[in-house]
Amino acid sequence: MILGSGLGNLADSVQDAVAIPYSQIPGWPVSTVIGHAGKLIFGKLENQAVVVMQGRTHFYEGYSINQVGLPTRVLQRLGIEILIVTNAAGAVNPAFTPGDLMLITDHLNLIGMAGLSPLRGPNLAELGARFPDMGRAYDRELAALARQAAASHNILLHEGVYAGLAGPSFETPADLRFLRLIGTDAVGMSTVPEVTVARQGGTRVLGISGISNKANLDGETLTTHEEVLQAGQIIVPKLEKVLRDVLRRL
Repeated sequence: MILGSGLGNLADSVQDAVAIPYSQIPGWPVSTVIGHAGKLIFGKLENQAVVVMQGRTHFYEGYSINQVGLPTRVLQRLGIEILIVTNAAGAVNPAFTPGDLMLITDHLNLIGMAGLSPLRGPNLAELGARFPDMGRAYDRELAALARQAAASHNILLHEGVYAGLAGPSFETPADLRFLRLIGTDAVGMSTVPEVTVARQGGTRVLGISGISNKANLDGETLTTHEEVLQAGQIIVPKLEKVLRDVLRRL
């Protein structure tokens, strides 16, 4: 489970937790962004064995795109069967409100389209296919469980396409209008590299975005990282209910 900006408090629910700071793991990229605690946590959640990344690293922090994908490869080596990715994302769909949840049904890999893929370079067959299929990047059975979980708690769960950008600047109004035109519902600066690596290795993926801010389509509002972290306080209780329920249903 990878927890995005402002969502790290979800890790506090892990039972019998053993936490290892990223800085103590050789070669592991260290989080430098406020809202990312930078710890790898092992334990139990709803009687499922889990390993939780309390915070992630991003391409804009100066790491190579391959380094951004490294933690997912390590999780796969540890034997995970399912990767749950979460993020704080800006609304592009005007129907979305800060504090809402969005089930990721697909993504736009805008960083990868520009050539920055975590799969770039020599391929090791033991890690996965040279040309992995991404037609079903997000597992349909897991998505169905998330829908059931949200419904059982009367939590609004939007569905849509997440666009992954490099950041760290927030989008211009023209950027957002373009993203909406090509089918984007929410936008962020993470997730896609991790999902790409996960799918190459055959790991099933469930993705949920926490909507942290409205789309600034007219340039009249100011988007800040503080706003993203504040939205996390509203998002985490909803997200915890959904994810706990999904784990119980597995």
